[in-house]
Amino acid sequence: MTTLVRAPRIVTAAHDLHHGWMLLGDDATVLAVGSGTPPRAGTAVTVEGTVVPGFVDLHAHGALGHDFATCSTEDARAAAAHHRSRGTTTLVASIATGRPDDTVAALTRLRPLASDGTLAGVHLEGPWLSPARRGAHRMDLLHAPDPLEVDAYLAAADGALRIVTLAPELPGALETVARFVAAGIIVAIGHTDASAEQTRRAIDAGATLVTHLFNGMPPLHHRLPGPVGVALTDDRVLLECIVDGHHLDPTTIGLVQRSAPDRLVLVSDAMSATGCPDGDHTIAGSAVSVRGGVAMLADGSSLAGSTITVADAVRRLSTSGTAVPEVVAASATRSARLLGRPAPLTVGAPADLLVLDPDTGSVQPLLTPAVVA
Repeated sequence: MTTLVRAPRIVTAAHDLHHGWMLLGDDATVLAVGSGTPPRAGTAVTVEGTVVPGFVDLHAHGALGHDFATCSTEDARAAAAHHRSRGTTTLVASIATGRPDDTVAALTRLRPLASDGTLAGVHLEGPWLSPARRGAHRMDLLHAPDPLEVDAYLAAADGALRIVTLAPELPGALETVARFVAAGIIVAIGHTDASAEQTRRAIDAGATLVTHLFNGMPPLHHRLPGPVGVALTDDRVLLECIVDGHHLDPTTIGLVQRSAPDRLVLVSDAMSATGCPDGDHTIAGSAVSVRGGVAMLADGSSLAGSTITVADAVRRLSTSGTAVPEVVAASATRSARLLGRPAPLTVGAPADLLVLDPDTGSVQPLLTPAVVA
């Protein structure tokens, strides 16, 4: 049984089709994409709006009161389901800085979810971060990379570890970058006080991502460009941006789009309070107060992640006038490529479909062969 989806516009990783169609197989994969006269199918459905790929989030700490670093496997499933219900079909679970034993336990708990496809893997954000740029991470748990600790995390993850964020200026960091890259793990530069030269050396060693650009690093200075200056000018790295209306001013987002075209990737950095009312929470062992949907350390010294999903970032980017193909690239295509996954909504890729209203940026629930049939 095949399903034919027709729409006024279909935007994939490879095509921007007007009066388009997409043929889906009963195995929930894309069989064909085109415009004009479509092929025959067992079931046909016409949708209003623009069909786009499901979102990819490289950086989310949880939802519904559940923190991936501490919650049970079933609670982690619930948190992932919340993100999926908002259009994030590919999710990497982020574990913030913790004690080594707790991090090993978290990797062990999350490993089955990476195996069964609930998660696209795990992102280790800490403990190899700069105390000066720690954000919500506990100062007393931060330290330079230790080879034995790396061994323990790799063993506990057993292939589930996909991304590691570290500060390249720490002793032993560059050797650790090279080791993770050799193991097929994406290395991100973040929570760092590195100089421009130290940042370049990390990229030379294989780092390919910058964790929440501008946040957790020194600001751009005309004589001390630091990690921001290198990130905006080195085409080898993709740039995470938290487009929630709080972490980055719209002018700053425009700067990224103009300075680093084709390299912005939307992430949520969603903490456990995502999907919850305002209140008091914790992340990385630090007390967090959420008021008006904004997560701040209880002492007011720093933002502490966000309470959005990628859909909220897509809405802001869409209503700012960003073209739909760029929104798709920032919310799905680039991150999928970084993870080594199929180009979204191309032939053979999973049929993870959303319907986007380009005028309002709103996203309708997922379309799958089972839903549209």
